[in-house]
Amino acid sequence: MPIPAAASLFALLDQLGVAHSTLEHPAVFHVGEGDEIKASLPGGHTKNLFLKDARGRLWLVSALQHAKIDLKALPAVIGSAKLSFGSAELMLKTLDVTPGSVTAFALMNDTERRVTFVLDKALLAAEPVNFHPLVNTATTAVSAAGFLAFLEALGVTPVLVDFG
Repeated sequence: MPIPAAASLFALLDQLGVAHSTLEHPAVFHVGEGDEIKASLPGGHTKNLFLKDARGRLWLVSALQHAKIDLKALPAVIGSAKLSFGSAELMLKTLDVTPGSVTAFALMNDTERRVTFVLDKALLAAEPVNFHPLVNTATTAVSAAGFLAFLEALGVTPVLVDFG
């Protein structure tokens, strides 16, 4: 069954020639949920954090699901002010997704390029990489190269961080 909210994502991936596969599943809201689903899907599974710094800058962090992300230490690494979680309203306004569905694929909805993307280096070593396709009732897999092609097409240059 097609996922209406993800249709624009799938169309963009197709247009870019990025192979993708999607598995629909019950809603997964947090990294600790859906382990049985993830076990059936090869590759790197992600955690995605939508953040706002004390200067009002927006950040999206995508890392391997078990990466330790220290929000107190991260500003020194990425050049931000003190970080906190962005509100659901701000997430919806800038990325057009709701909490539990935040994903790097939502960068396609950030037409004003307000969000700085922070990417875990280890995630790029995973094959394939798995993200929610704008909804948390499915997981879409693309190759790491395909994911980088997606970012390039958007004009998004990630800040690469080693969370290991």
